[in-house]
Amino acid sequence: MPSSVVLLLYLLAGASLGGVMLLTGIPAGPLLGAILGAGLLSISGQLEIAAWPLGTKTVLGIGIGTVIGTGINRETLEELQLLWKPALVITFTLLITGILVGLLISRFLGVEKIVALLGAAPGGTIGMSLVGAEFGVGAAVAALHAVRLITVLFLIPAIVNFLAPVGGPDALK
Repeated sequence: MPSSVVLLLYLLAGASLGGVMLLTGIPAGPLLGAILGAGLLSISGQLEIAAWPLGTKTVLGIGIGTVIGTGINRETLEELQLLWKPALVITFTLLITGILVGLLISRFLGVEKIVALLGAAPGGTIGMSLVGAEFGVGAAVAALHAVRLITVLFLIPAIVNFLAPVGGPDALK
């Protein structure tokens, strides 16, 4: 089957389940649905692994970064003046925890150290997978982050809804 047809089928699978998840109202549902749709098609073994054209992931990464970047404005910077201390605590806690978990996974579960460290590192699936690819372990790192991302996207909204009384997110304060 031509690679362009394979890509189209993966895109259709991702878009279909992403569209269905959009209807659920789950935060980041379309992203989660697209991951699951394309992933389930890939796992099924009905198609060969998608071969994306050179530079596609870079272009998509730039697009995602641009979408996130457009959300940064003066209000964001004003909030950061109040939140810089918690931001540093969160960042360093996640880094230290990621390193410790990575080392423990490597030692006790026999996972290659570079895979365990990059897989446990805080960060996005794309970014960590690209770093992993530079070390020759991109697929393994992507797999770890995909499981993490899917789990987080399913659980965190439910946990936030459980912990936030009827008053919404401000009620958590």
